[in-house]
Amino acid sequence: MNAKVNITNRAGASFPVRRMKFDFENVPEYWMNGSAGLTHFMTALSALFPAGEKFFIDSVRAVRNYPEIKDNEALQKEISAFIGQEAMHTHEHAGFNQSAQKFGHDVDRLEKYTGAVIQGFRKTAAFIGKPFGVNQQMIDLIGTTALEHFTATIASELLRNNHIQELMTDETMKTMWLWHAIEENEHKAVAYDVFEGVFGQGFKAYAARTSGLVMAMVVLLIVQSYFVARLLREDKQLNVDAFKDIYIYAYSPSKGIITGMTKEMLAYFKPGFHPNHLETDGLLEKWKSKLGL
Repeated sequence: MNAKVNITNRAGASFPVRRMKFDFENVPEYWMNGSAGLTHFMTALSALFPAGEKFFIDSVRAVRNYPEIKDNEALQKEISAFIGQEAMHTHEHAGFNQSAQKFGHDVDRLEKYTGAVIQGFRKTAAFIGKPFGVNQQMIDLIGTTALEHFTATIASELLRNNHIQELMTDETMKTMWLWHAIEENEHKAVAYDVFEGVFGQGFKAYAARTSGLVMAMVVLLIVQSYFVARLLREDKQLNVDAFKDIYIYAYSPSKGIITGMTKEMLAYFKPGFHPNHLETDGLLEKWKSKLGL
């Protein structure tokens, strides 16, 4: 593994914080099977993470002292470990994004755009929610809970889908994405448990979380698609071959990472849903063993 790993669990949570240090110096420009389309698709996702993960951390941290959950010692330990893992994701994706700059791909600008979109969306949603007694902190938590379901779902699909793994031909990048995928599933229930602790499990909570997922997915799809198109255009790779690679990788019925997520994404709309109902323990043990985590 082209990374230094330091595993800590000072919080006493059910999962550890792994302090990774990947070396992206020798990652090739088109690290995903030599394809500009596939590489830029994944780079567009990576561009979302630094601002996105910071939003997740800030959202959960802002409500952790709410009276409904502040005395829940077990949940507080999970929150601390969640923050630790998300901070490491931010650090490593920022490191990769910076390394892409040397090839002329302006990921830094996309990171800044992501931050602006998040701030605009959260403030607009808070304005809409105010008449219903939903404040900014609650809006942020709703968005975080929805997006954490997305990241856990795309992560579990990455860990299951052999076709996708085979396309990750650079070992550093493959390891980074698999490590990230493992940790997204390790902490997949934390934001949700915080949400239920604050909102409860009634109709208002159900309406808040499901509408939050719909809105978050619309914004995410638009922004990530724009990032892909922009990266391809600036790289002079906006062509049929790139779109064909992306279609097969992301949207084809038999192999696509996005189409493979459909069932688990829709599970979020079930009354009584909980992330731990989507069993991934065996999958995580397999990959933690393979990666030495």
